[in-house]
Amino acid sequence: MGADRPKQFLTLDGRMVIERSIDVFDQSPLIDEVAVVVHPDWMDYMQDVAAQNNWPKLQKIIPGGSVRYMSSLHAIQAYEGISPDTNLLFHDAARPWVSNDIISRVVESLYTHEAVGVAVPSTDTIWQLGNNNTIEQIPNRSVMWRAQTPQSFRFRIIEEAYRLAMNDPMLIATDDCGVVMKYLPHIPIVVVPGSEENRKITFKSDL
Repeated sequence: MGADRPKQFLTLDGRMVIERSIDVFDQSPLIDEVAVVVHPDWMDYMQDVAAQNNWPKLQKIIPGGSVRYMSSLHAIQAYEGISPDTNLLFHDAARPWVSNDIISRVVESLYTHEAVGVAVPSTDTIWQLGNNNTIEQIPNRSVMWRAQTPQSFRFRIIEEAYRLAMNDPMLIATDDCGVVMKYLPHIPIVVVPGSEENRKITFKSDL
């Protein structure tokens, strides 16, 4: 982004990106509690943001890790001791347009599944590149979906997946569904439809 602060704290039409993301979950009747994982250098700032908003469901502000999967691990560790049947929803703070409909689809699916992802079909052809930036394969677009969040799991599932992952010195993970898929391959991850509006803010043009 080239900004002077993490993109979650940038202003979007008069309100911070992270405020808009928290608003949706805090106002959802399907969500019992909200936690925020934030870079340690921005903990105090996030505390001030929370105090200004007084979100009733925001109960924890958790220091993040050096990489994304460590931040997820810190969130899981913060809830150690809760019922193993509790559902955890992991959402990117930089996706402020998540909707109540998406949350509802995820929660409904969690009644019958232990792991749930959100995605939208790819409208673009995907190229897999090999050496020298040459096209190596062109996967069938009809089975290509673009992952979104929230990604959601029964606590016992995501806790066990990360326990196994932390014992793997070759661990590489970009999302939580990937951790579950790699270390608990017998657990099906059902996908519910997301929305093109549930985009992630990555570049200046996204704002």
